[in-house]
Amino acid sequence: MHNAPITTVGLDADDTLWHNETIFRLTHDRFVDLLDDHGDPETIETRLAEVERRNLRLYGYGVKGFTLSMIETAMELCDGGAPPEVVREILAAGREMLAHPVETLPGVDEALAALSERYRLVLITKGDLMDQERKVAASGLGDLFAAVEIVSEKDSLTYETLFARHGTGADQAVMVGNSMKSDVLPALQAGAWGVHIPYHITWAHELADAPVGHPRYGSLASITELPNWTAAIADQ
Repeated sequence: MHNAPITTVGLDADDTLWHNETIFRLTHDRFVDLLDDHGDPETIETRLAEVERRNLRLYGYGVKGFTLSMIETAMELCDGGAPPEVVREILAAGREMLAHPVETLPGVDEALAALSERYRLVLITKGDLMDQERKVAASGLGDLFAAVEIVSEKDSLTYETLFARHGTGADQAVMVGNSMKSDVLPALQAGAWGVHIPYHITWAHELADAPVGHPRYGSLASITELPNWTAAIADQ
């Protein structure tokens, strides 16, 4: 089976290159503890998820939107009168998340160094602009990327546009990430290859079924397998 050569590799950032969802989960747990007088953990988690979903189109993805959603959830659970100390705790938790050290996942440095020798690497991520720029800088990986794109949403048009702008089109590009919904499915729809590398926690809003049987879909256990996987595509 002949395929167009791969020239460009798009990479998600959070939970693909470095830890992110674990930090969110720790803050979730802290939030549940903070409001334990106002509901059981399941009720609090469910309400927070509803508020987050409602606010995504207004606040987008990232720590700041999550912090605002926590404050709003606290207001609702406390009948509109969340104590000032609760709001202070939530704001402090948000600030800590924004200042959290960046810890790259095992094998990322070596895999990206190997990939950058053969392909144009493009970082494509959602989230807060300043926070993501900080994490790219702190990761020490920034110089390996030909471009960094921080987008409000990842859909097929996003990938078509970015792989045309920074590469030779979607059909000669691979998109790699931990989210089936944001990284894999829309990339496949755009005509690119889509590679799923799971993280041990997936945010509920990013869950989707795998496109089993799709000719351009790949699933890897670790990013360390990615250089060999992309190299093998050319030999098919």
